[in-house]
Formats: sequence, structure tokens, C-alpha cells
Amino acid sequence: MESIRYSPDARKVMAAGPNTHNEAFMSEPELNILQDSVFSFDARGVAKRFRHAAIFGALDVLQLGETMRFGNDHDPIPLLNQIMQHYGEAFSIDYRSRDPGLIVIDFTRK
Repeated sequence: MESIRYSPDARKVMAAGPNTHNEAFMSEPELNILQDSVFSFDARGVAKRFRHAAIFGALDVLQLGETMRFGNDHDPIPLLNQIMQHYGEAFSIDYRSRDPGLIVIDFTRK
């Protein structure tokens, strides 16, 4: 059974528990060396019915210049449209990877 662990500062959201996909997400060379202002969010470890709420919650607490590095198993086009409608130009959205089964996007608060 997978669980979600929130860090004390409520900005780092990580998948935790046995058999999570977090190891694969964080094993990519450019992904596992995260700066203090880059926080990982692996959506593959979050139940689908909670994903969008968890993602918006994580984006809400990002400070100016901070980045959420988002990992997912598919390209989240509907989610990106919702983010643009909700936040407008408050975030830059940059794809880091478009490999099958691992889409990685940086959301940086502007």
C-alpha cells in the first residue's frame, strides 16, 4: 500500500512506501540532484482521484523562484490547461523529459 508523506515545511511532496515508482523518477541523473528551491512531486504515487487537488495544493505553496519537478506516467495536457486557467502566467512550465512512461515537467513560480 502506497502512502504520501508531506515534509514539515509542507512544500515537499514525495511518494513513499513499498513498491513506489519514486526510485525510478529520482534515479534520472538530472532529477536526483535537486537544489533547495526544487521540490519533486511524483504523481504516479498519488491515487488518481486525489492527484489534481494534491498538485494544485503543492503549486499554491511554492514561493517566488521555487520549482516543483513533476513526474507522471503520461503527458497531462488537461492538467496543464487547468493550471494555465487557474494561475495564468504565475508559473513557467518546462518539459524536462517526454520519455514514454515518464513525463517530467518543471513548474516554476514567477
